[in-house]
Amino acid sequence: MKAPVRSLLQRLLRRVIVPLALTWLIGTVLAFAVARFFTQQAFDRALLDDAYAVASHVRQTETGGLTLGLTANEMGTLLFDQSERLYFAVFSNDDRFLAGHAGLQMPQLDDLKNFTFTEIEFNNKTLRAVVLKRQVPQAFKVVVAQTTYSQVAFFQRLLVLSMVPQLLLLLGLAWWLRRKIQQDVQPLTDLQNAVALRDVRDLKPVFVSNSSAEMQDLSEAINALLLRIEKGVRSQKEFAGNVAHEMRTPLAGMKALSDYALSQSDPAVWREQLQKIALSQERASHLMNQLLAIALVQEAQESMAEPVRLDEVIRDSIMRHLHRADALGIDLGASGLDERGAVSVLAQRALIEGVIDNLIDNAFRYGLTPAGTVRRVTVELFSNPRLGQRGVWVHDNGPGIEPLQRQRLLQRWVQGDEGPALQHGGGLGLAIVSEYARIMGAQLFLETADEGHGLKAGLLFQTP
Repeated sequence: MKAPVRSLLQRLLRRVIVPLALTWLIGTVLAFAVARFFTQQAFDRALLDDAYAVASHVRQTETGGLTLGLTANEMGTLLFDQSERLYFAVFSNDDRFLAGHAGLQMPQLDDLKNFTFTEIEFNNKTLRAVVLKRQVPQAFKVVVAQTTYSQVAFFQRLLVLSMVPQLLLLLGLAWWLRRKIQQDVQPLTDLQNAVALRDVRDLKPVFVSNSSAEMQDLSEAINALLLRIEKGVRSQKEFAGNVAHEMRTPLAGMKALSDYALSQSDPAVWREQLQKIALSQERASHLMNQLLAIALVQEAQESMAEPVRLDEVIRDSIMRHLHRADALGIDLGASGLDERGAVSVLAQRALIEGVIDNLIDNAFRYGLTPAGTVRRVTVELFSNPRLGQRGVWVHDNGPGIEPLQRQRLLQRWVQGDEGPALQHGGGLGLAIVSEYARIMGAQLFLETADEGHGLKAGLLFQTP
C-alpha cells in the first residue's frame, strides 16, 4: 500500500520541533554536566579543607611515632556536618592505621600526589573520600570520607529546576510555532479550496492572501497560467467559430454544384461543375491553411526563439512556390542570397516561413499586371550590419496598395482586389503576417516597390 503523504504543516512542525527538542535536550544535558562538575568541585574543596584540618592536629610523639592531638569531642566538633556523616582515619606512610574510625581502609591508589579524590565503600555505604599526603612532622596520610545524600538531593533539585522551566518554555515555543506555521500555510489551503471549488469554465484570476513573497509568486504564476489557458480556449473558440463560419459557404457551394451536376445528363455540364467544385475546393483549402496559421499564433507565443538562417528559409520558400508560379506564368526569383551569404536572426522558423508564404501568395493573387506584361515576384534578403538590421522583402510589379488602404488590410477578414482567375481568399493573409511579426518583435513594412509601382512587403529585424 502507498504510504500516506504528510501535510506541509506536519512536515514543517517535524522539521522545526524535532531539531529544537534535540537541541534543548543536548543543551540541558551539557548544562547539567557543567553545573555538576563545578558543584562537585565545591563539595570536594570542603572535604579537602576537613582533611587539612585533621592533618594539622597530627603530632610526633617523644618516641618518634605519630599521634592525633584531638579528643573525640573535639574531633566531632571539627568534622561536624548538619546533613552528612563524616569519617576519617590517619595512616602512616606504609599504610598502617594510626587513628580515626576503625575499619576505614586506605584506598588503593596507583599514584598519590598531594591529594586525590576517590570513591570508597564503608559500612555498606558508598562515600566520597579524599586522600591527603603530608610530610611534616614526618610522612603520613589522612583519609576523610563523607556520605553523599545532600549532594544527590542537590543534583536532583538542580536537574528538576533546570529541566522543568526549559521544558515548559519548549512546549510554549512549540505551541507558538505551530500556530504561526499554520497561519503561514493557511493561504495554501485557501488556494487549494479556491481551485477545487472553481468551475471548469471559470478562468478568472484566483485571489488569495499574499502573506509571503512565495505565496505572491505562486498566486501570480497560477493566475498567469489561467490567463494563458483562457487565451488558448478563446483562440480555440475563435478558431472553431471562424472555421464554421468561413467553411460553411464553400462547402454549401460544392454541395449545390454537385447536386446540380448529378441532376444533368450532359457531360459538358458535368465538366463545368467539376471545374467549379475544384475552384471551391482550392479556396476552402487555402482558407483552412490560413485558419490553421492563426491557430499557430498561440503556440508560437509559448515557444522559444532560436537562430534562423534567413537565406535558407528564402530558398526553401521559393522552391515550394515554383510549381504554382510556373502554372500562373509568374517569374518568381530571389535577390541578395549570393551577395549577403549566411544571414541569421533570432526568431521562430515556422513564423518566418508563414510570413514569406503569405506574402508570396498575396503577390500571386493581387500583383496583377496589364495584359502582355510579365509578372514578377521577387523575394529579397536584406542585411545592413552597420545599422544592425536584417530582413526579408517580397515585392511584385503589380498595382500595389494605396497608402490609406495598407493599415486596413492588416485586419482580419478584410480583402483586396484580386484577379478573376483566382477565387477570393479569406482576408487573413496580411493579418497573419502582422500577428507573426508582433510575436517575433519584427517590424512589418508595406511600401511601394522600388520601381515606383507594385508592393514591397516584408519584415525587418533589429539585431544587436
